[in-house]
Amino acid sequence: MMLALVTAGEAVFFLPFVLPRIFRPTLLDVFGISNLQLGMAFSIYGVVAMLAYFPGGPLADRFDARKLMVIALVATSVGGLVMATIPSPDAVKSLYGFWGLTTILLFWSPLIRATRQWGVDGLSEGGLSERATPGRAFGILDGGRGLIAALIASLSVWLFAALIPADVQVATLAERSQAFGKVVLLFAAVTVLSAVLVWFALPQRVSSPNRQKQPARADGGIGAVLRMPTVWLQAVIVVCAYVAYKGLDDVSLYAKEVLLFDEVQAAKIGTVSMWMRPPAAVLAGLVADRFGVSKSTLVCFAAIAVGIGSLAAGLLPPGAMVLFFATLVTTSAAVFAVRGLYFALMEEGCVPMERTGTAVGIVSVIGYTPDVFMGPLMGWLLDRSPGEMGHRHLFAAVTSFAITGLIATVVFRRHQKLGSPGRLGEEAVVR
Repeated sequence: MMLALVTAGEAVFFLPFVLPRIFRPTLLDVFGISNLQLGMAFSIYGVVAMLAYFPGGPLADRFDARKLMVIALVATSVGGLVMATIPSPDAVKSLYGFWGLTTILLFWSPLIRATRQWGVDGLSEGGLSERATPGRAFGILDGGRGLIAALIASLSVWLFAALIPADVQVATLAERSQAFGKVVLLFAAVTVLSAVLVWFALPQRVSSPNRQKQPARADGGIGAVLRMPTVWLQAVIVVCAYVAYKGLDDVSLYAKEVLLFDEVQAAKIGTVSMWMRPPAAVLAGLVADRFGVSKSTLVCFAAIAVGIGSLAAGLLPPGAMVLFFATLVTTSAAVFAVRGLYFALMEEGCVPMERTGTAVGIVSVIGYTPDVFMGPLMGWLLDRSPGEMGHRHLFAAVTSFAITGLIATVVFRRHQKLGSPGRLGEEAVVR
């Protein structure tokens, strides 16, 4: 079941995000579009996704996760068949809007709910383990997704290289278009195969044998979740963690412009950061289940604040390769660790299992707003103060969010220890 969730959790984003991340120059040439036009397509996806997060939550609480995820994966792959025909730029924008619905409205909340259920039921076969392991579940989900992305990226690059002439410079636009279309079909095929895996690996209805089933009433459940302070605090935690994740996009440019690394070294720095995702997320899940998810989240935010804060303060001298590498590794590990934990907080926050999807919708629509504001904010800070000061201002902003996340986690732990928000939420659902 977890293998299916990990595979599907990344496969559904292959076509809209992984493909342009790997083949961006080729995609621009083949479709004859500019970076701005591609950015507009991403913006359309983002707007549709923001509108889809909240209604997708109640859908996940009402319908089987298996059915919703399979429909989403198949529909997303159909979009890949359209993309493989190399449609017009306007069609690409419409396609991204369509993917915003399939990947978020029908998929995201069911994925999180099914993962939480797997962690709550324990890891032993037949449900023999009664100990909930939400940290491990979400750590495996995020770490596994990172590993799947890296593997499929390597496979797609190999396939593309095999389909074009050995001398890439002499390949015609038609040859590159044909090769690119086949790579798109590969991504679509993997997406469909993940749907098959989900259909056979997930039970028809993901429900815990250790919990008394409550009717998923739509009238009072949403209001009960909205009244839970821990849900809003979790949304703040996700915002702050996601800002830190977005802030990592600047490390390679910082290494080149401030620490005077060459372009190859700077590119390697960015790669090292991304490869921290699989081990950091999985290890964080294991640690969190032993010492507590919120406590582990607190440590992660403290590490992010110290690491990014040292860059904001300009404590690293030019050419400090070893020191910068150590800071990058520890900070990236903390960022990807907290990304693997923030949805696991629902167990400590006492969110009723019957309202997981609704809570995910509320947390996500707020928590992923950095997709809207971080790009413009980064550009404005870097352009307003070119050079080192622009980077320091950006890192100072990220540090402030990390500190805010730390404070929100402290408050979350206080509410969690009191326990009243969770009891009120359960009583409201029962009523």
